[in-house]
Amino acid sequence: MPRLPYSASSRAFSHLAQIHPELTAFRRDLHANPELGFEEKYTAARVSEALRLCGVDEIHQGIGKTGVVGVIRGHKHGSGRMIGLRADMDALPITEQGNCSWRSGKQGLMHACGHDGHTAMLVGAARYLAETRNFDGTAVLIFQPGEEGYAGAREMIQDGLFDRFPVDSVYAMHNWPAMRQGMIGINPGAMMAAADRIQINITGKGGHGAHPYQTNDVVLASAHLITAIQSIVSRNVRAIDSAVISICAVQSGDLAAFSVTPGSSTLVGTVRTFNPDVQNMVERRLGELCQALGLAFGVNAQLQYERSYPATINTPEEALFAGDVASELVGEALVVRDMDPSMGAEDFSFMLQQKPGAYLRLGQAVGDDIIPLHNNRYDFNDDVLPLGAALHAGIVERGMPLALG
Repeated sequence: MPRLPYSASSRAFSHLAQIHPELTAFRRDLHANPELGFEEKYTAARVSEALRLCGVDEIHQGIGKTGVVGVIRGHKHGSGRMIGLRADMDALPITEQGNCSWRSGKQGLMHACGHDGHTAMLVGAARYLAETRNFDGTAVLIFQPGEEGYAGAREMIQDGLFDRFPVDSVYAMHNWPAMRQGMIGINPGAMMAAADRIQINITGKGGHGAHPYQTNDVVLASAHLITAIQSIVSRNVRAIDSAVISICAVQSGDLAAFSVTPGSSTLVGTVRTFNPDVQNMVERRLGELCQALGLAFGVNAQLQYERSYPATINTPEEALFAGDVASELVGEALVVRDMDPSMGAEDFSFMLQQKPGAYLRLGQAVGDDIIPLHNNRYDFNDDVLPLGAALHAGIVERGMPLALG
């Protein structure tokens, strides 16, 4: 068996390193068969079959539409403890440009965020935990659909996930291309931002481009509004807080109608925040600017503000615990305990609103050629599969230790 290009040490890791080729084959099969949120029928079937072969105690399908939950009881379960481990399963609507033999077999779909790897790591943890059962309690393995914009975590919760499996805490991890393989990152607070969608519909009076005085120009109003919106972060958000407001699309008029002033314009964008007070303030200020600029330019500017994903906030005790598990696995020098939060978003946040827990990052970078998430050339680094699986397993074994004797 080839030596892995990083150092790690635990009974779980040694065990999982032995089945690395099998985990790799499983991951690459998922990569070749990507599915969008709530369409993960093939993936869910492969996961269910893998869990059955692992010998888990229970397999529950169709939770949150296409979600799967596996249950493994330890040698003892008198502690009554229950820990949840979560992996997301869905892919993205991106056409893959890589040349690997396991590239996507579906035009316009690919695993560009590594959820194939996340799923394979949790399957690996299931195999080890079901074989060894070296813990006192119950491990709940949550294979979640629809993370990429479909709020699959919320769907599973609304479908009774935590009512049926009342875990004491829940953990998840995400591969991180900007971090070297063999490293693990975490912090005791915010890991990912809240993600909101904004749409501003501007209506005015169109007309001839040669006679703008006869119109209420929505293009001019849009330009001023886009500029004014950028003042919210620079002038209304404290420097020690964080916020991003990006207008990402503007649609108005017809490119062929060079002398026609349009009567409507639409702006679409995103807001990212960590603090709910900042989030509330940004929504209020956007509404005020729409009203004020509308009056100034004689147009009607209506704001639609949709709160999509809340911020992903680790609970301090569980973050410290997960960091300690990581340290035992790879050594303290390779654990970043003050990981910078990302302005990206993650629907694991819905689970952390319901239960204590932590979200970790697993480094996967090799060399200086970093291909980011959601890139059409991205691929999961199979070398870290045993490490992520061992980290999952360590959280269960250390979180629900089996008493000696």
